[in-house]
Amino acid sequence: MISAKIDNGLKELMASEHVHIQLSVPQLVEKATSRGEAVLSSTGALTAETGKYTGRSPKDKFIVEEPSSFEKIDWGSVNQPIAADKFDALYNKVLNHLKTRDELFVFKGFAGADPESRLAIQVVNEFAWHNLFVHQLFIRPTEDELKTHESQFTIVSAPTFKADPAVDGTNSETFIIVSMEKRIVLIGGTEYAGEMKKSIFSIMNYLLPEQGILPMHCSANVGEDGDVALFFGLSGTGKTTLSADADRKLIGDDEHGWSDNGVFNIEGGCYAKCINLSEEKEPQIFNAIQFGAVLENVVLDEQTRKPDYDNGSLTENTRAAYPIQAIDNIVEPSVAGHPKAIIFLTADAFGVLPPISKLTKEQAMYHFLSGFTSKLAGTERGITTPQATFSTCFGSPFLPLPAAVYAEMLGDKIDQHGSQVFLVNTGWTGGEYGVGSRMKLSYTRAMVRAALNGELNNIQTEVNEIFGLEMPKEIPGVPSEVLNPRNAWEDKAAYDVKAKELASQFRENFKKFSHVDPTIPLKGGPLA
Repeated sequence: MISAKIDNGLKELMASEHVHIQLSVPQLVEKATSRGEAVLSSTGALTAETGKYTGRSPKDKFIVEEPSSFEKIDWGSVNQPIAADKFDALYNKVLNHLKTRDELFVFKGFAGADPESRLAIQVVNEFAWHNLFVHQLFIRPTEDELKTHESQFTIVSAPTFKADPAVDGTNSETFIIVSMEKRIVLIGGTEYAGEMKKSIFSIMNYLLPEQGILPMHCSANVGEDGDVALFFGLSGTGKTTLSADADRKLIGDDEHGWSDNGVFNIEGGCYAKCINLSEEKEPQIFNAIQFGAVLENVVLDEQTRKPDYDNGSLTENTRAAYPIQAIDNIVEPSVAGHPKAIIFLTADAFGVLPPISKLTKEQAMYHFLSGFTSKLAGTERGITTPQATFSTCFGSPFLPLPAAVYAEMLGDKIDQHGSQVFLVNTGWTGGEYGVGSRMKLSYTRAMVRAALNGELNNIQTEVNEIFGLEMPKEIPGVPSEVLNPRNAWEDKAAYDVKAKELASQFRENFKKFSHVDPTIPLKGGPLA
């Protein structure tokens, strides 16, 4: 375990009379409302607005250049370096700024539900509603655990402190800086609470591989027989919808570790998108938004304070944070065995990938590294046709180490535990976006169910000639003509052209993985 490294400046700050440590949920709600930080919605959820930053600020994220970690970090546009002296100076400025605040709020807890590998953390907040957010998102200690809690990493969050880029070495007034050596995350200039959650995930992505544990950006659930399933997928692929299964218990919805003991949730809560949320479509999330939950940038009716989940005037990235215990169908504690099935979800707007295919180990590593999905026409300015999007390991913004580290760990664990891996396309069939149609959710559910039940282990398959993917010929509840995407296209020649176009983009994207075993693209990538 890592030893705590708390400097004198932080100790002095924490000892101040105006610092509130481990306030309860009602106390934090009272503080946030009385201080004018947030208001209560009709559901009882605390509702706050985050100003001009309504999402993560990746260009303002840095890792401190330090001897102990320098050779390990995959430096580049994701992991930007900042000099240690710049960090030290900015850190002292932030501490001095926080000393002037009337009140500060501290949460002590854990990241990682497996006691053998969990990280003890503390978060120092300028805002009470931010402290409620971390209270709900991370793992809350018992009274006995709190007595012996020694923080191994500290987040210092000062939203109202703005950096001077010319002096402080930042890119803007906003900064999210991680010092692996000092065990500090320094956040300023942004009120978006998600920066705290994702900073800890990035740290776990750095620390866990050293313990032989694979950190994963995925959801996970478990069946009655103890069969664990993982669901990887970028926004819009159906990860939340497909992992929320009434017949299976939720382990966690976003961040997990895979150790020698099995799978564990890194968090103690959920951070769900809630744009267009409805009780009919997502009852678990809808009903979890009660007293103690935090709503970010959700517009309320002025009179009734009823949330208008369809209103994206502040941002499309509206969010709800709540403890995992607000979901009925969960595993407690959030740990389970080794995954029997691993599902990679993609929403292919080109309409050329099979709706489901079985992957070899090399294909699993290839598609894990690729992390493909599509951006649709109209989702961003200037996008008029579907665009291929690749996010390494389905979580490129949060990977401090080279991608090969995570891919090789995945391959080793697949070998060790015999996990079956499937690529599931929840996107288009019969043509690309604008021509074909979205895959029916009922078909996707039937395919995923068959994968989880082991029904696809010994069935007749055929190989897609362009992508080399093994496609089932029959699945109960799914028309056979849907299973081979080429057969679903009226114009077969047009399918071939579009499929080869996407295959070419896969190969072009994979060129950045020059440090990866060359057999992975040879055995796992497209054939044509």
